[in-house]
Amino acid sequence: MNPPARHAAALPRVAPVPDPAPDFDPLARVYRWMEWCTFGPWLGWCRSHFLGELGHCRRALVLGDGDGRFTARLLAANSSVAVTAVDASPAMLHLLARRAAAHAARLYTARADARSWRPVVPASSTHFGPPYDLVVSHFFLDCLTTEEVHALAVAVRRSTASRAVWAVSEFALPPGRLSGFLGRLLIGFLYWAFGRLTGLRVTRLPNHARALERAGFSLYKRRSRLGGLLASELWLAGES
Repeated sequence: MNPPARHAAALPRVAPVPDPAPDFDPLARVYRWMEWCTFGPWLGWCRSHFLGELGHCRRALVLGDGDGRFTARLLAANSSVAVTAVDASPAMLHLLARRAAAHAARLYTARADARSWRPVVPASSTHFGPPYDLVVSHFFLDCLTTEEVHALAVAVRRSTASRAVWAVSEFALPPGRLSGFLGRLLIGFLYWAFGRLTGLRVTRLPNHARALERAGFSLYKRRSRLGGLLASELWLAGES
């Protein structure tokens, strides 16, 4: 007698387990100087390029701001915004809170992996939490795969207001054969270095533009720097 057939469809489906979040704690106190020694003021200029256009925002979700330089500038520039800052590194969150201490009443920090964190309204204040009219991710999406960026964007979109703004700063591959080759070398070195220092397992830039578009965001403005190696972008959420 033949054994009963086994159907693959009957097997339980197991969701893939994401890689552990990279550990940026060891770099927290030297991160600013590492950035300055490699790119000077360029990354800071990218983060702040559209800051003057965010004065209307009231509830912001900041993902992976590291030591908090942009968060502190946003709180100082916009006296009406309340910021929820999410980061997996407690050391980075400590520096962020200290740098933004003058605006502590408008800052809520959450230690979490952004890939699994979901927006909540803190019991301490109803000024924080969704619906967000501003999302910020400066040099953070490059720590994720394209699929992870899309999943994050879908989750974020559910918690944003219509026509919410997403401010993004990222590395990009410059156009042109020589510049593109040099860009790939530099970006490859950065991934190698951060993989060694933090355990980051991502090794290539995600296609964050495609991921955001699929999640319902559209590119509104873009500014390139360093021949196309760096980009500042504003994305708008579509109508709910």
